[in-house]
Amino acid sequence: MDRREVAAVIAYVGRLDPRTIRTDAGEARDQLAMWHELLGDVPMATGQGWDVRDVVRKRIVASPYPILPADVAREWNAHYRDRLVRHTDPTPMANPDDPLAWRAELVATRDAVATGRIAPSPHRGVTAGGPHPGLEKTLKAVGVYVPDAVRAELAPFRPARAAREAVIAAGGPDIFCVPCETCRAPKGEPCRERSGGGVRNRNTKPRIEPHPTRVEDALAAQPQAVPA
Repeated sequence: MDRREVAAVIAYVGRLDPRTIRTDAGEARDQLAMWHELLGDVPMATGQGWDVRDVVRKRIVASPYPILPADVAREWNAHYRDRLVRHTDPTPMANPDDPLAWRAELVATRDAVATGRIAPSPHRGVTAGGPHPGLEKTLKAVGVYVPDAVRAELAPFRPARAAREAVIAAGGPDIFCVPCETCRAPKGEPCRERSGGGVRNRNTKPRIEPHPTRVEDALAAQPQAVPA
């Protein structure tokens, strides 16, 4: 607030609490200087739920003591922090290869949120709606997550996954869609060599070939083709 706005706030306070009125010119000047020193960075009102008149009115009603400019400043700081806590930085439109522009846009957005010029950007929740309209187009442009050439190069380093992908590509069942009753491997993980007592142990070596019982369970879980 500038000095004129602070003077308007002091006049509003005086109407609600006459004890704060200063009739001496020197005292009024000192009062204005003190209030402006503490409230110079506090806005009069914003479009996002802040109005200094509401703060003054609530404070006068709640406390029997004369209101001080520090009371208003503390309320603004709490309002400021609350807005930043509820804000999640959206991805800047600036080029990420330009760190100065990237940071400047983040700082400007946070300042706009804190000062009430724009609303906080909350976390995006998971909804039951369909995929984003542009997702399919993006996937087509990017392609598969792991290209076939890279997948082939990685096959020697992850033989169990390569064997699983080969079976699926040949039209067979996904063996990892069911847990293994032999080694207790959960869904999505390869079978492992059995440890003592038959209890699964993550420290044991993974098997390239799944246990026969898991293959049988996967075959039984595979949907049967409906005859034409």
